[in-house]
Amino acid sequence: MASADAAQPSPSLSLDSLPTTPRGRAASSGPAFGFGSSHSPSPLSLSRFSSSRGAPDSCGGWWRTSLPRLRSLLGSRGGDRRMRRKRIIGGGGVGAAAGSKGWHRRRTRGIVIWGGVVVFFFLMNWWMFSRLQDTPIRLLRRNPGASNVSVVSLSRPSILEKWNIYGHGQRSTGVMFSRLLGLAAHALAEADSRPEPQDLWQEPIGPTTWKRCADERNWERCDGRNGYIIVSANGGINQQRVAICNAVAIARLLNSTLVLPRFLYSSVWRDKSQFGDIYQEEHFINYLKDDIPIVKALPSELQSLDLEAIGSIVTDAEIMKEAKPSFYLKQILPILLKNRVVHFVGYGNRLAFDPVPFELQRLRCRCNFHALRFVEKIQETGALLIQRMRHHVSHLGPLEHNLLGSFAEKLTMKGKKIVPSRYLAVHLRFEIDMAAYSMCHFGGGKDEEDELEAYRAVHFPALTLLKNTTKVPSAAFLRSEGKCPLTPEEAVLMLASLGFKRKTSIYVAGAQIYGGKLRMAAINSLYPNLATKESLLSSSEIEPFRNFSSQLAALDFIVCAAADAFAMTDSGSQLSALVSGYRMYYGGGNLPTIRPNKRRLASIFLKNSTIEWKEFEDRVRKTIKQTKQIHERPIARSIYRHPRSPECMCTVE
Repeated sequence: MASADAAQPSPSLSLDSLPTTPRGRAASSGPAFGFGSSHSPSPLSLSRFSSSRGAPDSCGGWWRTSLPRLRSLLGSRGGDRRMRRKRIIGGGGVGAAAGSKGWHRRRTRGIVIWGGVVVFFFLMNWWMFSRLQDTPIRLLRRNPGASNVSVVSLSRPSILEKWNIYGHGQRSTGVMFSRLLGLAAHALAEADSRPEPQDLWQEPIGPTTWKRCADERNWERCDGRNGYIIVSANGGINQQRVAICNAVAIARLLNSTLVLPRFLYSSVWRDKSQFGDIYQEEHFINYLKDDIPIVKALPSELQSLDLEAIGSIVTDAEIMKEAKPSFYLKQILPILLKNRVVHFVGYGNRLAFDPVPFELQRLRCRCNFHALRFVEKIQETGALLIQRMRHHVSHLGPLEHNLLGSFAEKLTMKGKKIVPSRYLAVHLRFEIDMAAYSMCHFGGGKDEEDELEAYRAVHFPALTLLKNTTKVPSAAFLRSEGKCPLTPEEAVLMLASLGFKRKTSIYVAGAQIYGGKLRMAAINSLYPNLATKESLLSSSEIEPFRNFSSQLAALDFIVCAAADAFAMTDSGSQLSALVSGYRMYYGGGNLPTIRPNKRRLASIFLKNSTIEWKEFEDRVRKTIKQTKQIHERPIARSIYRHPRSPECMCTVE
């Protein structure tokens, strides 16, 4: 049911008006208030707090305004050439005739030269393409004695078919990727006898040392006298985590009492878990008691109020993305003082990161890194997963104690001398919702495009409307700009080029990968020591978490946060962002995170048909090295992702 003040459709719609990630948007085409509400303002509606202007048309608008200018420019130049030609031909006399013949000869010569150039490049392209088709086969023929040939055999009926991920008649694209994967397999076989790069498992050392200090307070407890804040958070566990900590800050800002947050049911996540199913309620309430009062339910005298009728329901669409604190003081506080309660429905990323008062920003960090602790069921299973990835040996630090509580002690095996095992965690953000939302193509041809379009029509109707009514960027352009999620094939090529050995233990986080086993064939072949929560746990151990995607995501969060190295494949992923921030806060500079620049990687992958492995390796390593270095939080960036800032962490002299 929409609120009484529901706005009319906006006159324009653009890509920029939509969230950047699929789980930051509406989970279904349901009502604006309640289940399926968006994390960002609906592109089709305005709110009682917003202006009536439509969203700017930033997708192609410049082209429509520039096209007439381009035409006039070309027209004027063409006119100049025609005038010069008239002067030559129509000049009269013998000179004019000679000039005309000379002009025709030059024109004929130019046409012949250009024709020759085109034919030459066409023949060269055909010759090079014909040689590329057999390149992987020739690689093995040159090295018949290479080790692991049985594993990386590139015979035409096996690996070339298995790795021809761009099938459906697009043979050239598939062969090109098979070539790079074949080169990666050969490089991994040769690397077995060489040491790994020295900085592979290390975080670059910065000029400043930081320590965590978000647990330090420098204010008095607020009494919450202005009323009660209710929050119903949308999305998955990571969006909900951001919403919770933003709500804590808003409650403090408005001197109000926070009711224990609720989670909305999502048609994508299909998880009925509530706060107490994932986080420890008593720890949350007690840890923040010196900041804000928190209660589990509204007082009985307020429970009978019709919040919609009195105007106390504020939907996510009515608050601009990353609204400033002044918005809440001017727009929300009067409602709170009048009605004693405000209910934020579908609440998410609706509080700016700058400018925010210092202590309020620190409170957000305190909530995220200290107050939110997983319930014991999740802690125990998370400890079991880490134990099996490390082969029963682990170093214990503040991160493990915070993530696992008392179950952290189970990671150590006293009295046994076993060589510690380290592992790499990779978050493959390549589920169908991500693939569909990106509007990119992944080589599956018409069948894939139709499947993703059908998914968009159900789960992202705003995107479908946008695509049908507006000229949107092409899939090729989106890929060149780094807007497409890395496929499992691209991810494994990145890992191999960085120098991770074939025997590396890798934990793969994420839900069901779009494309299934076929899509995972390359990474499974190149790195056989691959594990997931489903492969590490027995059926009885994972049974309590089945049908609870948020709780399963919590297990991924634990294993990724505790990994010796963590690689994200999509910088827009909330899980990857929160995990990298957690590792930064608790890692003490010893937990490296690989953050690929997808735009730069895209320019490298575009050369997959011709680039040699050494050049590919060097370029990828250079790109990753630039993003691996950790700097102080940039202005207006997420404090949850970049906690290395004075509000959240302190420098060590």
